[in-house]
Amino acid sequence: MQKNKKESADIVELKKRLDEVSHLNSAVAILSWDQEVNMPKKGSEKRAGTIAHLSSIVHKKFTVIDHDGLLTKLKHEAEANKLDQDSTAIILETWKSYERQVKLPDEFVWEMAELASKAQTVWAQARKENNFKLFQPYLEKIIEMKRQEAKYIGFKDSPYDALIDAFEPNMTAREAAQILNDLKDFLVPFLAEIKKKKKKINAKKILGKFPIPEQFEFSKFVAQKMGYDMDAGRIDISSHPFATNFHSQDVRFTTRYNEKNVLEALGATIHETGHALYEQGILSENFGTPLGEAISLGIHESQSRLWENMIGKSKPFWKFLYPKLQKAFPKPFKSVSVDEFYEILNKVESSLIRIEADEITYNLHIIIRFEIERELVEGTLEVKDAPKVWNQKYKDYLGIDVPDNARGILQDVHWSGGGVGYFPTYSFGNLYAAQFFNAMRKDIPDLDKKVAKGDLLPLREWLRAKIHAHGKRFTAASLVQEVTGEPLNAAYFSAYIKEKFGKLYGI
Repeated sequence: MQKNKKESADIVELKKRLDEVSHLNSAVAILSWDQEVNMPKKGSEKRAGTIAHLSSIVHKKFTVIDHDGLLTKLKHEAEANKLDQDSTAIILETWKSYERQVKLPDEFVWEMAELASKAQTVWAQARKENNFKLFQPYLEKIIEMKRQEAKYIGFKDSPYDALIDAFEPNMTAREAAQILNDLKDFLVPFLAEIKKKKKKINAKKILGKFPIPEQFEFSKFVAQKMGYDMDAGRIDISSHPFATNFHSQDVRFTTRYNEKNVLEALGATIHETGHALYEQGILSENFGTPLGEAISLGIHESQSRLWENMIGKSKPFWKFLYPKLQKAFPKPFKSVSVDEFYEILNKVESSLIRIEADEITYNLHIIIRFEIERELVEGTLEVKDAPKVWNQKYKDYLGIDVPDNARGILQDVHWSGGGVGYFPTYSFGNLYAAQFFNAMRKDIPDLDKKVAKGDLLPLREWLRAKIHAHGKRFTAASLVQEVTGEPLNAAYFSAYIKEKFGKLYGI
């Protein structure tokens, strides 16, 4: 492959066109963020129209990017191995996105954006009122449109293939099912073994009354300690925690607070900071190109899960942080030892809410969602029957009864936003995280000592150099090979779970 010292005029022109599209995408992202954080309730209908209008403009701009054959010409050069690695990555990744988007009619993009914006507002109301029937017609329309999207894109075996590929490129429904079924076959019996131990861990000991302003300050302290740049971001409140970025110099995230349990916001903060660090670590000069974008949602999730669980729920991390938590909230933490706190933090218990789940049961929450959305898309399950199937799977996999839809099928925002095919990436993220964490331990032999001292920046810098800075220079599969020296191997996650929870529960 040739190493071009100077970009050609064609590459410069392509970047110019991509830059314009990216600025428009940033505007849409800002409106979506505002909708979740600041927008008054009555603003939802007009906001839906504004987002739909801009989304349509973005789509039109992107689908005419090859109006003069520029992208096609560059694609041929890239495939002929005539360009450097970065230019090749930019062109081939742009071509893949272009090829997908050009298949979607403008009116379809408009309708989908407007529907998702309206559906998110209705979902929030339905969740609050515990009223699935209020949301049902919107979900039916979303599933209908997602099936149509799959037809436009094209697929070989399942319409779900076309949808999951948008979030985890090159993954298929069959491959995802195999990975998740294997994970389920490991986790369900391991969870049963833990339950047999009947170890008593009194998690209620850490409940109390925690003023939200104090929680916010403590969460902000932790995020900054992890390396989050508050001058390039901000933290807000929303009904469902999320991170978003407009570019690497403006990366925001939200959390939600429970006045009775400080760990809910803290866990969400660590998780979303993991996402935000990824976006802040992408090189700003690559804005507008695929080198300025995350590889996949599975890789993205690996960053949040690594921070939230492998660091944020580890003994070394709390050796550093626990005295500060005790100082900030002396009641109840002064009367709870750090060892007892560690057990509470890592207590394994079947629960209803995904984002509050422990490391073992979390993936079962994801598997349930994957199986349901795949059946909905493939037409083997109707939306009206989804709550019943949801509840039965919670009984079968987690051994618990779902009391209402608000804590059941209505708890997640993803489907209302059109994110069908998104959920499996959470479990992929756990698998990637375990393998990256293993490689990090090899490269930073004194990792535990650094964490125990509160020295977290070496971790951020390792992730930044190995993962964040590359953008889409690699595919997810090739990145794992590049960083760890081998393909994705679920054995690392299984080994991590067995070691950590085997010790905790005497298995």
